[in-house]
Amino acid sequence: MLFRILFIFVLSNLGSAIFVSPAFAATSSAPTILIYGDSLSASYGIPREQGWVALLQQRLKAQGFPHQVVNTSISGETTSGGLSRMRVTLQQHKPEIVVLELGANDGLRGLPVAEMQKNLDSMIKASKEAKARVLLLGMMIPPNYGPRYTREFRETYPQLAQRYNLPFLPFFLDGIAGKTELTLDDGLHPTASAQPYILDNIWKALQPMLNNNSSQSAKRQP
Repeated sequence: MLFRILFIFVLSNLGSAIFVSPAFAATSSAPTILIYGDSLSASYGIPREQGWVALLQQRLKAQGFPHQVVNTSISGETTSGGLSRMRVTLQQHKPEIVVLELGANDGLRGLPVAEMQKNLDSMIKASKEAKARVLLLGMMIPPNYGPRYTREFRETYPQLAQRYNLPFLPFFLDGIAGKTELTLDDGLHPTASAQPYILDNIWKALQPMLNNNSSQSAKRQP
């Protein structure tokens, strides 16, 4: 059931409108967290201010973290599309942390896993070259793509996390996907009430990076 819901959830967003959140513009003094994903991070189907990204900014402020969040997620984005705009985005926002959440649309289109891995690898390298730390969010695809493809797809994320020693979350919709009480009336998309659970999943991996990143930020000051 989880895989079926995830399949329709992402497939329904292929080719949908671009979502770029201007809600949290980075300042010259505050460290920036860049959210770089697809519709799963773009508050699809709910008010923008109720999405997990907006809730992240609220939590950071409530807990005394100075970080500003910039969401450049695009519905329907593939790793190829993400790579094509990565360096410009990094140059524009100069993030301290990049939350990288891409790949689901590659899998659902049946694109070669090797190509997806290469694109993610290049985005990680570009982030590191820009002095940003990366939190990698993994994804899963439905089993109807065949055991070999689904296995190779799933294993791409931990392999990259191990290669670059990255903080890593295997599946950030864990405990949410497939639960009707946490989806909209269409039975596909996470509701506003599901967003805090998404944030809780991500926060477990992100929070340890914050204090560490703050100290690194101080070292980067001229």
